[in-house]
Amino acid sequence: MVSTDSVTVTVFAVIGVVLWYASASFTDSSVVRLAVLIGVGVVIPTLINQYRERSRP
Repeated sequence: MVSTDSVTVTVFAVIGVVLWYASASFTDSSVVRLAVLIGVGVVIPTLINQYRERSRP
C-alpha cells in the first residue's frame, strides 16, 4: 500500500513538471521556471507532509 506522503509528493511532482513546461510560454527566464519546478514539486509537498505529521495524534 502506498503512503499518503508518497502520493502527495508524486502528485505535486507531476503538477510541478506540467507547470514548468507550461511556464515556457509565459517567460524565457530559466530562474523563474526552476523556481516553479522546485517550489511546486518539492517545497509545497514537503510543507504539507510536515503539517500532516504534526497534526497526527
